[in-house]
Amino acid sequence: MKKLRLSFSPLVVVASAIVLFSSCQKINEATELGGGLVPEVDNVNTFETSFETITNNLLLNDTARLAFNDPVALGHISNDPEFGKTTANVYFSLSASSYGTYPFTSKENLEIDSVVLSLSYTGSYGDAAALQTVRVYELPQTSSFSDTAFYKFVHPEFETGLELGSKTFAINTLDDSVRQINYAPRDTVKTANVLRIHLDEFLGYRFAALDTTSGSTGGFKNDSIFKKNFKGLAIKAEEGTGNGLAFFNLTDVAKTNITVYYRAMRGTIKDTAQVVFVHSRNGQANTINREPAGNYAANVSNGLERDELLYIQSTPGSYATVKIPSLDTFRNNVIHRAELIVTRVPSAMDNIFTPPAQLFLDKLNANGDTIFNLNKDFPINPSLPLNWEGFGGNLKNNAYRFNITRHVQDIITRDTGNLTLRLHAATKATLFSNDSRQAFTIPINSRPAEGRVVVGGGNHPDPAVRMRLRIVYSKL
Repeated sequence: MKKLRLSFSPLVVVASAIVLFSSCQKINEATELGGGLVPEVDNVNTFETSFETITNNLLLNDTARLAFNDPVALGHISNDPEFGKTTANVYFSLSASSYGTYPFTSKENLEIDSVVLSLSYTGSYGDAAALQTVRVYELPQTSSFSDTAFYKFVHPEFETGLELGSKTFAINTLDDSVRQINYAPRDTVKTANVLRIHLDEFLGYRFAALDTTSGSTGGFKNDSIFKKNFKGLAIKAEEGTGNGLAFFNLTDVAKTNITVYYRAMRGTIKDTAQVVFVHSRNGQANTINREPAGNYAANVSNGLERDELLYIQSTPGSYATVKIPSLDTFRNNVIHRAELIVTRVPSAMDNIFTPPAQLFLDKLNANGDTIFNLNKDFPINPSLPLNWEGFGGNLKNNAYRFNITRHVQDIITRDTGNLTLRLHAATKATLFSNDSRQAFTIPINSRPAEGRVVVGGGNHPDPAVRMRLRIVYSKL
């Protein structure tokens, strides 16, 4: 392509610079203030246009990992007619509340009354009224599960051992208050937002058999020996039951624990007491297995690069690529506002399987092997809060809108490259920032496997639903 050489007088150059600086100031202010200073479209000085998009459904190779304080999903979605099945299982280690002392009153004439696993319930997704069954297993010492690793949500299931107990329940009953008798102190309390599962009493006798020596049975000497005697738990949802997910906080030691209720001799008196084991250190996994079905499965595997509908499933799930070819020839303009409009469309059972609260937009490099933030519109600076309000992406008035004004301006004035965009609903995203020349992991949606949505793609027959880039601009 031939380049034109244009000559300008100094006066014209200065005047142009003033206009450009003024326009840039308007762009900055409009973005920072949520677009309140975008000039009115009069088709004389300010214009509006929309560019078509090319969109494609793809499965997301999700690398997100569960961190210690993250909520975990547990349950089975057996009938989402649009997206298919989901099974979420939980694995975690346990520790004694303290080490160096024997926690039971005495080993003499000790009787285990009950062993109860409690999980701190924080919310649900899907059909919370459907009954589902979960089973609790011990993690054998031969299991590859480690309390020093941070596992991906797509990690394969771990080997499990002896089944310790099970529970059939409806998720929507977990916020009910349940009467509970404590042995120490001796009282009766009511607790809510807890899933309680009775385990085999034999586990209590195993814990009581440990001691504080340095030998193989010295589980109350230190955490390392304890885990050689008890590696942890697996809680697995039984497939074919339930149609939703429950979320739990493993680090809430007041509500997530194993409590052993027992009787033992204190001198000549048989005492009633309890010992609590908690998850207080790293060592957790949340495996989420998706089985795509319905229209979702058909669209992510159709081989087409121009999809009418986009199926966005939260971590671990799917994403859509977005290309805007017209930006390559849209030159010599000042962009006052550029927003990508993503419109939600109805889908089967979307009143039960609700959409994610937040979608996210980033960009792929030319090779597709590195993901970047839109650094002008969504900068990442560890010392500053993320610009969610200005950037957008939350569901409002049945649409997700993204303010990518600076990104578009850079493409048409600096020729920074019209890269492919990526639209998704991940729990976390690891992005490379050109500003700092390093990668950052940012939180997007707070809970894994929560949310799915169908939106209009760039090839949708209805222009009102079709994904598009709306631009308000002035000519230079």
